[in-house]
Amino acid sequence: MLGLSSSEGTDVAGVSIDTRTLSDGDLFVALSNDPGPRFHSSGTSGRDGNEFVHDAAAAGAAALLVTKPVDSNLPTLHVDDSLEALWSLGRYARARIQGQVIGVTGSAGKTTTRQWLEALLSNQAVTHGSTGSYNNHWGVPLSLARMPADTAYGVFEIGMNHAGEIRPLSELVVPDVAVILNVLPAHIGQLGSLDAIRKEKLEIRHGLPKNGVLVIPADLEVGDIGDTRVLTFGRDSHADVYGRFFGDRVEVRIGSQLFRYKLGGLGQHLLMTSLAVIAVVHAIGADVNAAAEHMASLTLPEGRGNQLKVNGRLIIDDSYNANPVSMGYALSSLVAQPSTRRIAVLGEMLELGEHSEEMHQKILRESEDVDAVVTVGAGFNFVENPTDNFWGHYDSVGDFDIKAFAEKTAPGDAILIKGSNKVFWASKFVSQLKTALEKI
Repeated sequence: MLGLSSSEGTDVAGVSIDTRTLSDGDLFVALSNDPGPRFHSSGTSGRDGNEFVHDAAAAGAAALLVTKPVDSNLPTLHVDDSLEALWSLGRYARARIQGQVIGVTGSAGKTTTRQWLEALLSNQAVTHGSTGSYNNHWGVPLSLARMPADTAYGVFEIGMNHAGEIRPLSELVVPDVAVILNVLPAHIGQLGSLDAIRKEKLEIRHGLPKNGVLVIPADLEVGDIGDTRVLTFGRDSHADVYGRFFGDRVEVRIGSQLFRYKLGGLGQHLLMTSLAVIAVVHAIGADVNAAAEHMASLTLPEGRGNQLKVNGRLIIDDSYNANPVSMGYALSSLVAQPSTRRIAVLGEMLELGEHSEEMHQKILRESEDVDAVVTVGAGFNFVENPTDNFWGHYDSVGDFDIKAFAEKTAPGDAILIKGSNKVFWASKFVSQLKTALEKI
């Protein structure tokens, strides 16, 4: 795998690209900040992984993969392109397993879906998945490279920021089942239209083998996708995997089979996520009954709508990211909360381009049913005549007086925190709010 003979005594336990999280025995892959012409990089730090080989050695690296001469006693493999080498490691790891692989894409819900599939399938066989939200040009091959040889089920997120990024990642993953969760106006600023986003998501089909299955929402227009096998899910009774809320449970029909399960939360977006998960379990031939039995134990990943109870208040932490549709879902769920007051702290939604003001105005209209609204970020700068429930606007999180806000809340309040990643998640806003509420 390393290009080193066994006589050199190198035993590699894992693969790492970050010395801060490197574990003993890892191969350290020194990446540059340039992903090449195929992908867009949001990072422009200019840092070079070759500069961190001594940190890697101190952290316990077993070997190095570098593109420049380095001063180290560790076994070292020199390559022209370390990112391409990482992709090669990913291809090797994918090719050696006998199990099935699942690729997950969509405008929202990828991490929740991936974690839920991991949790359910790991009860049935050896399962491996992406770490965190590793769904881009370095995260996908890294997650593949870490996949154990005895994996029965591999679950990987496939994301994109720009057109042309999903297909090469899917062709690397070679998913036996590829699922498109939804098509929403995330990254519409880069792609220009919902139709362009739809077409980009459908590119995931190119990684499917001949007998692969594309799992999609029943209302997704697919156009000409050749002889690709399709399995649909949704609230439409014509869907192959049809589901609805039935009291406090979800009822799902697949052909003549009926399954019922509880979810850890309500909301149509969670219903749709659960239906996508059940559809994938069915598509790979795993035990759907067993998956349904464990559905009630599933939790939401941090920052994706998980709930925190702090000093009599309920924080709904949906701070990881936002787009206009997921923001609407979050507001609907907030309105449904049995709370004294429902308070929405809304961060701007990024990457909307020329659609930004229109979509931010729409969100403010949708927030009229909550008891209080606070906005953060330039996307909401247009607010001139706020409604009675408007508690104020801040240009940035740095301007937000968390202590004063916390003191304005009361026991019984439900507080939604939602915005694009760079607004609340990157600044650990929820953690700061939690601390402030604990001190009241």
